[in-house]
Amino acid sequence: MTATTELTFDEANEADIPALVALVESAYRGEASRAGWTTEADLLDGRRTDADAVRELVEDRESRLLTVRRAGELVACCHLRRPPADQGEPRTAYFGMFAVRPGLQGEGLGRRVLAEAERRAAHDWGADRLRMTVISARESLIAWYERRGYTRTGETEPFPYGDERFGLPRRPDLRFAVLVKPLG
Repeated sequence: MTATTELTFDEANEADIPALVALVESAYRGEASRAGWTTEADLLDGRRTDADAVRELVEDRESRLLTVRRAGELVACCHLRRPPADQGEPRTAYFGMFAVRPGLQGEGLGRRVLAEAERRAAHDWGADRLRMTVISARESLIAWYERRGYTRTGETEPFPYGDERFGLPRRPDLRFAVLVKPLG
């Protein structure tokens, strides 16, 4: 497969859940994640997600969990949450659970997935901007987003220490940086 092979974007369904869990886990946790550059293996042990968490996103009417396939093979995914109906301006959608298969990272696939997510948030929901949270210790990942037009807001959110659904922290200083990008 080459980077120029056509990508297919679809909304995830129940049948996709096991493959999505495996993809997200492979991109962020354990030794296998070290094949790519998005690993969190030095920051967190444990799981990144599970079938119940992915199922919640698949079933959430205010969200879309996108699958990305190349030649029929699941290669990436991302989650978009619609801007709240009662939100004023700017209308802000949320972007998360972004994963690219580790062996395929670094070939431009992530950039294409992110651009499609931005397009869909703006076109389908009228979002004015996209918001995300990234573990603040992930400086190289934050820099990647900054090169794509995202900026740090200066806000942080606490890491959910004690909640094993988010992993087992290997250090005591984890928090999330908030990044945003104007769309359109």
